Amino acid sequence: MKIATYNVNGVNGRLPVLLRWLDEAKPDVVCLQELKALQEKFPQQAIKDAGYNAIWHGQKSWNGVAILSRGMEIKETRRGLDGDPEDLHSRYIEAFINGVVIGCLYLPNGNPAPGPKFDYKLKWFERFSAHAARLLTYDVPVVLGGDYNVMPTDLDVYKPERWVDDALFRPEVRSAYKNIVDQGWTDALRTLHQGERIYTFWDYFRNAYGRDAGLRIDHFLLSPHLKSRLTDAGVDRHVRGWERTSDHAPVWITLEMAPFNEKRQVQKPALVLFVP
Repeated sequence: MKIATYNVNGVNGRLPVLLRWLDEAKPDVVCLQELKALQEKFPQQAIKDAGYNAIWHGQKSWNGVAILSRGMEIKETRRGLDGDPEDLHSRYIEAFINGVVIGCLYLPNGNPAPGPKFDYKLKWFERFSAHAARLLTYDVPVVLGGDYNVMPTDLDVYKPERWVDDALFRPEVRSAYKNIVDQGWTDALRTLHQGERIYTFWDYFRNAYGRDAGLRIDHFLLSPHLKSRLTDAGVDRHVRGWERTSDHAPVWITLEMAPFNEKRQVQKPALVLFVP
């Protein structure tokens, strides 16, 4: 089972790039972030024509997340996080696909820091951490993939000294990410690429992609059920070099999955549905 995450940076403006990549990579499940599209403006028909079912949580101008599935049913389990009923940002959507809970997230950027945007980021992190901990109490495999807007270590940024005051690299943010991992999650990309400088984002400015001046901010966290099933992980960095592409590249993992047992699904604790 191949699962990918891709901050598409505008699903309609980058639709030719997305469709080209889907045809080339053929992932089974895709988490998309930064749709920058209203709910009714999501290109559902084009995605369907490419062979994918989809659920999405849109928002005008910014944010927006979606989950695509190739030939498998998507059972939505959640959109949004508990803890702030006034938060209208479209940053989290979750579904049950082929026996796996897939959480797709777009964590706030938080700049400038300190400030209200940084405070919002830390509060969102707390809400996400609480939900991640709750997911671990269910007897189901879980994948949490998306744009976390966090470089966890010095190895995840091309020049750490230049990012010490940035909201993506401040100690409070790295500590928040570490606290989630320490709940029992596996950072899939880092697990299989220990000691490597492997990036998922290159800015549009100063020839960042050409210089390989990148950041690793798109991550997959796996529940203990899936740690031993992780067989491969990588970044389709060449997609970042395509014309009119996103400043992120698609990130993917492959999991060795046993055939899904419908009876076993029924016996699992019920997931909490939340649709605002």
